[in-house]
Amino acid sequence: MANINEKICIIGAGPAGLSAAMYLEQKGYFNYTILEKEDHVGGKCHSPHYNGRRYEMGAIMGVPSYYAVHDVEEFCGITHDGPKLNRNYKNLKGKVIEPFEPKKNPLKIPRLLKMRKQLKVFGELLETKYKGYDVNGHRGVAEGRYDGYAVTPDREKISGENPNLKDLALPFKEFCELNGVELVQDIWIGPFTSFGYGYFDEIPAAYVLKYLDFQTTMNFVKVNLWTWKEGTQYIWECLNDKLRNQARLNSDITSVERHDGKVFVTVNDEVEVYDKIIVTAPLQFLPNYFDATEEEKELFSKIDYERYDVLAVETKPENHPEISYYIFDNMTPERYGHLMVYYRRWKDSVDQVITTYALRNHRGKRTYKTSACKKIVLKDLEAMGNAASKVVNEKNWYYFPHVFTEDYAAGWYDKVEAMQGMNGTYYAGEIMSFGDMDETAEYSRELVDRFF
Repeated sequence: MANINEKICIIGAGPAGLSAAMYLEQKGYFNYTILEKEDHVGGKCHSPHYNGRRYEMGAIMGVPSYYAVHDVEEFCGITHDGPKLNRNYKNLKGKVIEPFEPKKNPLKIPRLLKMRKQLKVFGELLETKYKGYDVNGHRGVAEGRYDGYAVTPDREKISGENPNLKDLALPFKEFCELNGVELVQDIWIGPFTSFGYGYFDEIPAAYVLKYLDFQTTMNFVKVNLWTWKEGTQYIWECLNDKLRNQARLNSDITSVERHDGKVFVTVNDEVEVYDKIIVTAPLQFLPNYFDATEEEKELFSKIDYERYDVLAVETKPENHPEISYYIFDNMTPERYGHLMVYYRRWKDSVDQVITTYALRNHRGKRTYKTSACKKIVLKDLEAMGNAASKVVNEKNWYYFPHVFTEDYAAGWYDKVEAMQGMNGTYYAGEIMSFGDMDETAEYSRELVDRFF
């Protein structure tokens, strides 16, 4: 039986942690504390100021199927009121191209027509052969089951057996080839690889498709996107302000011990006692400060992550891009470390920064140092005709924690889910769903629904 008076500690004030607090409040839990090590909330939704306006160093956008983010908007009384997004494409020589327009690419007409046919087939396969692929979280997938909420406004609870779901453990490239739809990668790569989530030859299809379900991908294709005038961080700042118990910033947690039915958290040299703890901070580092069990150590050591670097740069007015650009040629494993996309947020002014995005790692290859990647990106930006005059901000993210095919297929998620609640500990955050703000918030909603 639920005890709404339990004292609950939430580690992390990003989308996962703040959403967990919101959903707990909605169920009548008010005796919770959110501990955040940084001096601000929002996690990878990070929107600093420049010349009186906010720009994005992390998450940029949402789509209409971001139902958990919409929960937050309604809770806070805000909406997506930011600048309209649009983009174009360039080749490696900086020439503007239109890769998906047959009239502009007569030599590619056969490929484009084949891609469109495969897209239709893929949509049908996802709805039939892979029914349940899009529920939030990963429990049961490796065993051919699905158990969660449908990606719909009413979030219908669905569950069932589907042995085909085991295919989702394959790298997305192999998954597409298995189903004869390899050309759909041309569509999925833009909102996946360029947004820092790795390459299709290494990342299990489950991650790709739980983030980019068919509905969400079509919203990206049609540029049916949400932004927020004050940045994505503003969503979570508003939520933090609205919560009964706001996050305690600059909280340095040095140890967590679990015994005698309690959780003892040492934060800023003081020991605090809780009944339960929800960890939304990176689980890969949990053994560094928890009294981790051998199972926790073994499972969390399997987690890898992307090294995703973002630069905010000034340009001279004559070098400022007129729009945001994707560079598809740089989204291949052979070109890791190169500029994949650069973003102009404010179209009514050149007195603003543009932001650049690059992945500097690939499984089995050496990882570029941040300094080397920075040089490559700045050189690429110059080749695009939009040379930077000054770097004003840079962020090297711990990005998109995940496991690879062998561990996914071996039931990594089911093993972690089986530990939920043991020693008063619950695991949430990016690794348990996916590394975008909506999936992490949605997982927190389901976690609270399941266990509190």
